[in-house]
Amino acid sequence: MENVPHTVAHFNEVPNQPPPFVNVNLFSCDRVLAETVAREGKAIDAARLMEFGAAMGSADMWAIAATIHRHTPELHSFDRYGGRIDEVEYHPGYHEVMRRGIQSGISAAPWRGEKCGHTLHAALEYLLAKVEPSVCCPITMTYASPAALDHAPKLAAEWLPRITAAEYDSSSRVAAEKRGITIGMAMTEKQGGSDLRANTTRADPLGDDWYLLNGHKWFCSAPMSDAFLTLAQTTDGLTCFLVQKFRRDQRRNGMHVMRLKDKVGDRANASSEIEYVDAEAIIVGEKGRGIRTLLEMVHHTRLDCALAPAAYMQTALAQAIWYTTHRSAFGKRLVDQPLMRQVLADLAIEAEAATLLAFRLSRSFDEMEQDESAKLFSRLATPVAKYWVNKRVIAHVAECMECHGGGGYVEEWPIARFYRQSPLNGIWEGSGNVICLDVLRALSRNPESADVVISELMIAVGANRIFDAEVLQFQSSLRQPIEADARRLAGKMALLLQASLMLRYAPSADSDLFCASRLGAEPVAAYGALPGRADVDAIIARATPAL
Repeated sequence: MENVPHTVAHFNEVPNQPPPFVNVNLFSCDRVLAETVAREGKAIDAARLMEFGAAMGSADMWAIAATIHRHTPELHSFDRYGGRIDEVEYHPGYHEVMRRGIQSGISAAPWRGEKCGHTLHAALEYLLAKVEPSVCCPITMTYASPAALDHAPKLAAEWLPRITAAEYDSSSRVAAEKRGITIGMAMTEKQGGSDLRANTTRADPLGDDWYLLNGHKWFCSAPMSDAFLTLAQTTDGLTCFLVQKFRRDQRRNGMHVMRLKDKVGDRANASSEIEYVDAEAIIVGEKGRGIRTLLEMVHHTRLDCALAPAAYMQTALAQAIWYTTHRSAFGKRLVDQPLMRQVLADLAIEAEAATLLAFRLSRSFDEMEQDESAKLFSRLATPVAKYWVNKRVIAHVAECMECHGGGGYVEEWPIARFYRQSPLNGIWEGSGNVICLDVLRALSRNPESADVVISELMIAVGANRIFDAEVLQFQSSLRQPIEADARRLAGKMALLLQASLMLRYAPSADSDLFCASRLGAEPVAAYGALPGRADVDAIIARATPAL
């Protein structure tokens, strides 16, 4: 019988796969981001963002981000001699990402007099969060800390130069010996959670505003920071303190890291449970006014809690478009399939609206020192945006994952990291109910803030009939809100602010579809179930990374 040669299958040659989405400038390829920063931060040097965008989108940065999620932080409570050290060991890649972020000026820009400093901070953090958001936690806390230290001028004079140095020093030593430092927070206790007034940590006086703290903090993020803002009870009530990693005599302070949290996401960043055992601390602000002292800091961290999910949406969308553009099924590219185009267009307008709102907030932070209306807008719109964008991001990233099919559910693909990350900012700095109650509180304390938001919405009235009708109806609901309606009110306010920005700054294809699908009597719940005929071609073309 004649021998028939065997056909050898080349299993290592796999067709129909996308090339890696690496070595891409994450600033210049993002049309929406570039346009938004140019408008909201007119004094910002785009070349600076171009340089950082190229660094963040490099192949080595994507590789580092993947690596530090596989090699997570390890706690070393004792040295080999049995001495207590409470040190957390990170993969070297974590320190490299921190170094790049801090040196870019993310945490320092607003506090060293840079023009449009908060918007510059927002743009840099947005670019970082597109690749590796877990380091954003310590960077955000460091960025926000001067707002609390402003209540203690002597402390601020000592600590601000190190915060604004924009230098990262990961060494474990006395802060006074370091040019650059990071600041953490330790507020939450087991019995209280968001109810900070239930805290039981005790502060006993040493003299000259110095105290010894004893108590347990259930959550302390970034425990290797150089100092921590924290809360403890004095005889005058709940008070804010600064706890340094080392005492004044350079011995280790009594801050014991009990364990690291096993979190759903944000795994490259260590979060911990700590105990204060005669921990030396100094008062920040007035005795008994601890929460008031921290309000400004929390307000700044909430800006980042609205900004980060917008970045997750954009990077997940870019990954989805890239994947569907380079992969085919049933005879044509995925991106050319009619239903896929509906989904991608819907995801695109959601990501754009989130970005526009986040950077409108950052501009209000830049303006609020000189403009009372900007302060009122910021006070109300920040919790609104923080609430709503985080409610939308989880489903958004999940849909982008679905665009990848089964591959998206595998950890080698970046989309898996962003899916695990997506619930974080909705919980951190106040979960949904807490944030919506803060919206009501802002309306109660400053009723004129409602007029400021309405004025913002009125700028776009006349551009879309659905939007016009919604604004008219919404005005009356702002006047006497009740607690049970807080979520509905916050969600509607966020949608109208997003629609207003889309109508003013986005192409009509994007803004009209946003209004048709998000406003009106029957808003669409599932991504891709769009009403009527939308110009999905123009929307997807705008959202496709501009390489």
